[in-house]
Amino acid sequence: MDVKICGLKTPEAVEAAAASGASHIGLNFFPPSPRSITPEAAADLVAHVPDGVKVVALVVDADDALLQAIRDAAHPDIFQLHGTESPNRVREIKARFGVSVMKAIRVADAADARSAEAYDGIADLILFDAKPPKDKDKLPGGNGLIFDWMALKAYKGTTPWMLAGGLDASNVAEAIRVTGAKAVDTASGAEDAQGEKNPDRIRAFVSAALQAQ
Repeated sequence: MDVKICGLKTPEAVEAAAASGASHIGLNFFPPSPRSITPEAAADLVAHVPDGVKVVALVVDADDALLQAIRDAAHPDIFQLHGTESPNRVREIKARFGVSVMKAIRVADAADARSAEAYDGIADLILFDAKPPKDKDKLPGGNGLIFDWMALKAYKGTTPWMLAGGLDASNVAEAIRVTGAKAVDTASGAEDAQGEKNPDRIRAFVSAALQAQ
């Protein structure tokens, strides 16, 4: 079971995630998010990531200049594209930067899940997250919302996937049971408030996910 903790901002949170057994550390580079950090801050955080734990850089419709700055500062293993990036843009980013790409797909129903198939053979990993409501103040992800997990049964693609969307220590085992997920991700489920990670909640989430496999 792969477990990703996303939106980490402090060395203490990074160390708690790694020590608890998380396989992926997520850093957020989308300025409207309360979890956002700069490439310069990321350079300090990745120094606390041990070997074997992958660094994921979350961006939303980022231009090449920002991607280059992140790559130079944080040397991520994966770019997580959480915007409206097309299959062609995913292909372009992989070719230009030589970094694996995870494409986030916002899901409300089966049709949304099937849309991920457009990235087959292009993205290295799909992240299924809840489609945000149309409120103008909602972020593309990390809103703590759960979607109908049964919608994922419509996905027939071959690209491996990770499950996100309102997961926390209390529901991640059920999510894994229902969906058959081999990888899970949380941001808000390990926080006391948006952007404020709680090491105890990080540990609880990772433990619940690993015990569910």
